[in-house]
Amino acid sequence: MGKYQADAKQLLADIGGKENVAAVTHCATRMRFVLNDQSKANEKAIEEIPSVKGMFTNAGQFQVIIGNDVADFYNDFSAISGIEGVSKEQSKVAAKQNQNIVQRIIGVLAEIFTPLLPAIIVGGLMLGFRNFLEGVPLDALGGQTITESSVFWNGVNGFLWLPCEAIFHFLPVGITWSITRKMGTTQILGIVLGITLVSPQLLNAYAVNGTSAADIAQNWTWDFGFFTIDKIGYQAQVIPAMLAGFLLVYLEKFFRKHIPEAVSMIFVPLFSLLPTILAAHMILGPIGWKIGSGISFVVNAGLTSSFSWLFSLIFGGLYAPLVITGLHHTTLAIDSQLVADFGSTNLWPMIMLSNIAQGTAVLAVYFQHRGNKKEEQISVPATISAYLGVTEPAMFGINLKYVYPFIAAMVGSAIGGMLITITNTRALGIGVGGLPGFLSFKINNYPMVFASMLVTMVITFVMTYVFRNVKALNKLEPEYDEGGLAMATAGGAGSGPAVSVMDTKDASTAVATPDMVTQEMIYAPVEGEVIMIGEVADPVFSQKMMGDGFAVRPKGQEIYAPVAGTITSIFATKHAIGILTPAGAEVLVHMGLDTVELNGAPFDVKVTEGASVTSETLLAVMDLTAVKAAGKGTDVVVAFTNREKIAGVTLEQTGEIAEQSQIGYVTVKG
Repeated sequence: MGKYQADAKQLLADIGGKENVAAVTHCATRMRFVLNDQSKANEKAIEEIPSVKGMFTNAGQFQVIIGNDVADFYNDFSAISGIEGVSKEQSKVAAKQNQNIVQRIIGVLAEIFTPLLPAIIVGGLMLGFRNFLEGVPLDALGGQTITESSVFWNGVNGFLWLPCEAIFHFLPVGITWSITRKMGTTQILGIVLGITLVSPQLLNAYAVNGTSAADIAQNWTWDFGFFTIDKIGYQAQVIPAMLAGFLLVYLEKFFRKHIPEAVSMIFVPLFSLLPTILAAHMILGPIGWKIGSGISFVVNAGLTSSFSWLFSLIFGGLYAPLVITGLHHTTLAIDSQLVADFGSTNLWPMIMLSNIAQGTAVLAVYFQHRGNKKEEQISVPATISAYLGVTEPAMFGINLKYVYPFIAAMVGSAIGGMLITITNTRALGIGVGGLPGFLSFKINNYPMVFASMLVTMVITFVMTYVFRNVKALNKLEPEYDEGGLAMATAGGAGSGPAVSVMDTKDASTAVATPDMVTQEMIYAPVEGEVIMIGEVADPVFSQKMMGDGFAVRPKGQEIYAPVAGTITSIFATKHAIGILTPAGAEVLVHMGLDTVELNGAPFDVKVTEGASVTSETLLAVMDLTAVKAAGKGTDVVVAFTNREKIAGVTLEQTGEIAEQSQIGYVTVKG
């Protein structure tokens, strides 16, 4: 009998039996089910299964967290159920049965725009800096701008337009590339298509409104004798690029099925690309332009009308729930179109304030729960992360857990969003969605931007205290004894004995406790920035479902062992490695986020199962460029998964650090 046969049998019953399983697969830590009827899954019963560490639903998949031994669990599950596993891609296809058409569209939008976000954000920051250089007269310079008074800064300002133009004017190139990447077709054709939409041969989209119809007819057309096509560019246009990109994808897929392989390299690109370019300039481009302009006009009209206070109050309050559903990805396209049409956006400022509100709510919970050392490991980094624009650790790690801080953040965001909107304070583009977001505004807007931030933070902080006393909004709230240690209420989270972790620089000293413990050194597995595990943009890790630990945002590609021990497992897709330390800590080294889908391509593993390792042992080489190109996170996560043996993880160093550097210790129970 397998080690997990009893648990696997119980899990099969609790998810509704064999007939309720449409597909099953697994990654480095989780069983991934596609269920025919998810309501049949008894989540309370599943939580009681000894080997289950947690569960959640994502993209139509019911995911059950097992840990390092998920492969053994999967084998026992297959033997018990008689269900054969499927590939990750097959599982994704099957999961679509649990998604409605809106969820599928949103999922596609997310996968298209997510790889573009780093460029869009940095572009917004550079535009804000250029605005300061060339648009703000300073008394110290005799009423001149910095560019007017300095040759150097005038040169810097001119040079910065190069990347800004590449990011925003040539945005259609990124969109068409991302669509072909997402849909699995030829990416270079997507790039070529995008270039044909923004070519210098075309009349720039920003000059169209200032050019007469007669001038366009005379100087900006292709004349084919019996018909003409306008030579109009689609710089910064979102929907024309999306329509053209999807047409290219479907034409390529169609012709690949019907053209013999021997000549497909010639005729598939030819028959796919040329008709798409023609359709883009004759039909899709003009239609898409009108659709995009119509959407941005409606949004802009709503946010500048006499009812702007109501529109902004609703959107500001409901943006955080949109993040949970995934609907927030649709705002990226709208923001981009607003910038293209009006030169600025009044939507993104509310998003910035919503992120700040979520961070402030966690900060308030931190003050309310002072003394809860375990929670502080989540709340402190989650606050910092939200203030820098990444809200998932804050929302999933703290605010949704207790509910009342999430509602308080919605109230603060609604009031702040209304204030910044009714004062017509607009951003030059999409920037960092947190406190640094002020850099995306004109400098003369700074007073109102800071005032809106302050109002959002104050209201959120106060309402977090107020809503704490509303029982209907308070879930799993801990009570406190006089010593300040959090004690969970009956049935609440965090129940169990408190553990004291020694705070000392002498990591070789054992802690004197009733149970014998051992402290083992922890080392940075890769060069980069060491962060708390609560900052990882994956709730499975940030909420410590896999156990305590830390992560590194890598600068290097060589991944070393974070502890001394023995290699116990190497996942088939090479992205995760298990290590057992001499004291009995089970360590998972997880390279990248959601990289199981890459099927091992970016990873070159240098060790074998059973090998002894130290901090000087090279575990693997991770191709960062390939991971980023696939749209995946690069964080290297180190999690101590057998929580029953881990008394605490102490990091003595965070921030930038070299690989193999000692950063702390783990305390392991005997």
